[in-house]
Amino acid sequence: MRVTQERPYTQTLGRLREAGLRPTRQRLALGRLLFDGGDRHVTAEALHDEAQKAGVSVSLATVYNTLHQFTGAGLLREVVVDSARTYFDTNIEDHHHFFVEKDGALMDIAGHDVTIGKLPAAPDGMDIARVDVIVRLQDRTGK
Repeated sequence: MRVTQERPYTQTLGRLREAGLRPTRQRLALGRLLFDGGDRHVTAEALHDEAQKAGVSVSLATVYNTLHQFTGAGLLREVVVDSARTYFDTNIEDHHHFFVEKDGALMDIAGHDVTIGKLPAAPDGMDIARVDVIVRLQDRTGK
């Protein structure tokens, strides 16, 4: 019996090619950090720090550009919590989020666990693409 071992970037390389993105060194390295550990929420700054610790030489601007390219290609979802805080989510399935205000943690809520009663009609010529619900949490003490 022959055991085959997958090369380190094989999964990321496949994702990039399926999404129509050229597999540059930076995209491969950042994609591996993003996708090899299961679903997660990450800020550009946190991914940049993670890349630096992993020995990946990449600027913060390149991290931002790559995250936006991945989002545009359908590999990530952008979750805007407020004007100063944006997360990128590797789970692209239909779902919503809990946001813990105290520490900035973002947690998934299954899409079927939220029921939207009524939405306004979209303006002429437009369709609703999706609805994002962010449930903000705080400690019971209010702190």
